[in-house]
Amino acid sequence: MVQRYDRLKDIQRLDPERDFLEIYRLTVSYEFPWDITRALELALYRTYAVPSIGRLLDETAELTGRSQKRYDDTSLLLDTVVEHGFDTDEGRTAVRRINQMHRSYDISNDDMRYVLCTFVVTPKRWLDEYGWRRLSNHELRAFAAYYRTLGARMGIRDLPQSYEDFERTLDTYEREHFGWDEGARRVSDATLALMASWYPAPLAPVVRGASLALLDDSLLRAFRYQRPGPVARGLTRGALRLRARAVRLLPPRRKPHYARQNPEIKGYPDGYEIAALGTFPTPGVRGCPVPGHRRPSDVPVE
Repeated sequence: MVQRYDRLKDIQRLDPERDFLEIYRLTVSYEFPWDITRALELALYRTYAVPSIGRLLDETAELTGRSQKRYDDTSLLLDTVVEHGFDTDEGRTAVRRINQMHRSYDISNDDMRYVLCTFVVTPKRWLDEYGWRRLSNHELRAFAAYYRTLGARMGIRDLPQSYEDFERTLDTYEREHFGWDEGARRVSDATLALMASWYPAPLAPVVRGASLALLDDSLLRAFRYQRPGPVARGLTRGALRLRARAVRLLPPRRKPHYARQNPEIKGYPDGYEIAALGTFPTPGVRGCPVPGHRRPSDVPVE
């Protein structure tokens, strides 16, 4: 019988620089699939508070007009690499699709690097607060190596090297760039509405309130939301901590759980092709208002 902390022992026997993919896969698909899903949702949500990112997302209308599809495609493309690895046909196709979409817009390297940092830092901070255990240093090193690899294949320059580097880069960028933008607020509202739509209609206000209660003050200020009261924050965060205690008592997961198995993924009941995920924007048409200025050679396709 596998015990609760046996998989962590297995992880700690691996080399975080050489075996980072295996460590990352074990951590996110066996140890914390629900928590990592929530943390990555919050990671992407944080990026809207950088006006250059939030404004562009509003201009594309993908998150305001087709929120569910954008959510599904982003989750599936990112998780394809987790499930299949970087050097498989599936993994290469997913990274190629991500790069093709990004090349359609004039996105700065700094913004791209910041988004990557949210994928490393936000899960760690979420699990510190709401996980059934915290990430080990071994896992943090593997997370950094995993996203360094993904970032390199996305053509992002000046990548952080360690978890601490990712964290410093994120905190500095948010201090310098978080701010109000009307378009970003529309994207934020659409995202909160999408999350509420996953539950019965009477629960929508509760889900929206709970989502706001999880936001830190820097995000609330950037989007100009009223700060939730202490009762709402206490109930929401307390419920998540109670969940963590319950999960700690459960037997460990025997099979991996990937994003394609999440009930929030609703757009592909009959399956999907990786190469068809995402958008195929045309410059000058709604959905691609800002043609990219990068040359195709600037970003690797594999």
